[in-house]
Amino acid sequence: MAEQASLDVLDAAPHARPLEAGEPTVIRLALDADERVDPHTHPEREIVLYLRSGQIELDLDEETYELAAGDVIRFDGQREVSPYAVEESEALIVLAQRTD
Repeated sequence: MAEQASLDVLDAAPHARPLEAGEPTVIRLALDADERVDPHTHPEREIVLYLRSGQIELDLDEETYELAAGDVIRFDGQREVSPYAVEESEALIVLAQRTD
């Protein structure tokens, strides 16, 4: 069985789930310029974030990563994460169960 969806038709902001519940979890994150997601963790997950458009500053614990459209970053969900949109931005986030 396959599940297909179009990210372009999703209008829930800032978070939308293009695929039904299941593993891995896929989220579309849309942020307006100067919008921030409060710091949080996903302790049971490994995370991959692909920035489709815009520019964000991704705070991971005490480090900040500057991401531009087309960049991909992978990190441990135990780290405290807080994305900040420098400009209007859209990302695709995949949260997978930890394997360790």
